[in-house]
Amino acid sequence: MRTRQKERDTPGPSEPWNEVFPGLWMGGHYYTPPGGELEPAVVRGEFDLVVSLFTLPGHGPEPRVEHLVREVPDDRLSAAQLLAVQEAAELTTSAVRRGRRTLVRCHSGYNRSGLVAAQALVGLGHDPAGAIRVVRERRSPWALNNPVFVEYLNTGLDVAILLTGLNEPDRSAG
Repeated sequence: MRTRQKERDTPGPSEPWNEVFPGLWMGGHYYTPPGGELEPAVVRGEFDLVVSLFTLPGHGPEPRVEHLVREVPDDRLSAAQLLAVQEAAELTTSAVRRGRRTLVRCHSGYNRSGLVAAQALVGLGHDPAGAIRVVRERRSPWALNNPVFVEYLNTGLDVAILLTGLNEPDRSAG
């Protein structure tokens, strides 16, 4: 399974994570500070909940921090993967509503984390276009550069799950 699309001449993020909504942070496993070299973004105890859509050993969080892992590719998603994204977004929305500092992260903090963070913003009252705009303004203009993920948000995850499921082979027959 691919977990990351090829670089699209996209510059890496300059911060390990950014607050996109009060209590909701978006980030990745790597960043490049201005004038610096690529560095690992290691989560310690800064957050109450970390939602990882991509993981690497040694990038945290500390054991006392709740850590939800739902690895999905930076590519077209299956119905099951979209359900995992939807679950992660719902848990993120709930955590933010309860005042928990929440980080949603993937490799660079652009696409997979952008999909979940934007869907969480929809759960917090934003329309999809507004959620996408907030993610791009507060994380990076390069966030959500995967057009398929933007389509999922604009269509709505419930509908995207149903439509994707129609195109998948029926494995129960047989």
